[in-house]
Amino acid sequence: MKELVEVIAKALVDDPDAVVVTETEDDNVIRLVLSVAPSDMGKVIGKQGRIAKAIRTVVKAAATETDKKVYVDIEDK
Repeated sequence: MKELVEVIAKALVDDPDAVVVTETEDDNVIRLVLSVAPSDMGKVIGKQGRIAKAIRTVVKAAATETDKKVYVDIEDK
């Protein structure tokens, strides 16, 4: 899941070197924290959060085979 979020985020931003994804896993929950440069926050979130929602939807669809819940959080550095 971590690699999927990295690939999507790096394709969206102007500074792909600043993209960092941190993955933590508990029982049935995977939490991914996406960090991008402050200037790229708008590109990752999108108007009214549409890009962020799309990223979460793609990751959730990819996680259906693992039977785990996946949460994607976005934060700036």
